[in-house]
Amino acid sequence: MSVREEFDTWAADGRDKGMEKRHWHTAKYVLARMPVEAGDTVLDLGCGSGYAGRALRDTKNAGRVYGLDGSPEMARNAQGYTDDSDVSYLVGDFDHLPFEDDSIDHIVTMEAFYYANDPHETLREIRRILQPGGTFFCAVNYYEENVHSHDWQDSISVKMTRWSGEEYRESFRDAGLYVAEQDNIPDRETEIPNTSEFPTDSWETREDMVERYREFGTLLTVGVSP
Repeated sequence: MSVREEFDTWAADGRDKGMEKRHWHTAKYVLARMPVEAGDTVLDLGCGSGYAGRALRDTKNAGRVYGLDGSPEMARNAQGYTDDSDVSYLVGDFDHLPFEDDSIDHIVTMEAFYYANDPHETLREIRRILQPGGTFFCAVNYYEENVHSHDWQDSISVKMTRWSGEEYRESFRDAGLYVAEQDNIPDRETEIPNTSEFPTDSWETREDMVERYREFGTLLTVGVSP
């Protein structure tokens, strides 16, 4: 199944809002760290419900905000969640971003980069459209060090790329981006039951659940265009 087909189904089922609710636990900290200034142009790559771009409009007074998703239904839903004329949602391919060279100030992708058909080409495209000094904030919870994510591929028909933190840094550099920082943002809001309530349907031990959310959380890699 293609990315479009998979996520069109998710959007039709209302799962876009479910993802927004879950990812917000760490996304809000990623967005708070972005050096977006009033009037900056921002791209939300793999936007889903579009919550990240709208949050940057609300909290940082970002100027023009674009959300791009491979799913027409996701983009349609996202557009329906706002009446802000400075926020637009597009359907597009991560490997061929529909923007001019040096036209975007900042790019963010929340839990979507690993769906890229060719992540190396996506990074080259990101480098192409970023203005000098522009930033790329890439947040993922599906990555090599997070052992609790390794079986996620079994539950989705779309091919996913599972890189390590080092592979992210190397790939950013290969694409011509400086790596400004990389760290883990813990999810401190997902409720973790008492030890007596384990095993659950999803977790054998409380220690595993604590490790997944409180330690591994979301891997953030920040690139800067030279």
